[in-house]
Amino acid sequence: MTRLLVLQLDDNDPPARLGDWLTGAGAVLDVVKAHERPVPDGFADHRGLVVLGGAMGALDDVDHPWLADVRKLLSHAVSKRVPTLAVCLGAQLLAAATGGQVRRGPHGPEVGLGLVAKRDVAARDPLFADLPWTPDVLQFHQDDIALLPPTAVLLASSPKYPNQAFRVGDLAYGVQFHIETTPEMVSRWALGAPEMVADVPPARLDAERLERGHEDIREVWQPFAERFVRLVAGEVPVTRNLPLV
Repeated sequence: MTRLLVLQLDDNDPPARLGDWLTGAGAVLDVVKAHERPVPDGFADHRGLVVLGGAMGALDDVDHPWLADVRKLLSHAVSKRVPTLAVCLGAQLLAAATGGQVRRGPHGPEVGLGLVAKRDVAARDPLFADLPWTPDVLQFHQDDIALLPPTAVLLASSPKYPNQAFRVGDLAYGVQFHIETTPEMVSRWALGAPEMVADVPPARLDAERLERGHEDIREVWQPFAERFVRLVAGEVPVTRNLPLV
């Protein structure tokens, strides 16, 4: 049994479709709302870690003191080689916990359906190798990872914010974009954060377009989630010491 610890950081960003894909691949999920319950300090009962997104910043400890515990657990996961998948805010927390830098994005919010581009090194990565070269993603963030951790490998980029996907060590992955969302979630986020979408053409958040785009995301990222479960289970070979590019 592949048991995963899932840290939900915001009521508005549940595991959603990513949770369905993980359980469909045979994982058992223990979802902990980090803003309501203590964050575990280790992995005695779990073989992998998933950290989701949220509206707060990665260093907003004054208003959200539990963020420090999330960063500590992410650092522990890297040091103990616990397979980890960190999404959006989760990726920013992973970067901050391992020596990277997170800041308010100088080019404004990045919102809507789009593409990222894999780097050449991703062709030899156990999770990213089988993705298309320009996978579909959903963006909804205003902070960005300005500097990757010193030991990180960049796996995917976009023109606006280059550090879109990365791996720290052998087994800890961060993705700046969202893969877990439903169209309804994105519509709720847009209604709740008008400042984030003020400069976004309304057509980019049209319900029908979101439906089509999420089907494209499913085709790309459901197999990725399934590979992550197999990675956690030890069924996917780990490629170590990839060169930094």
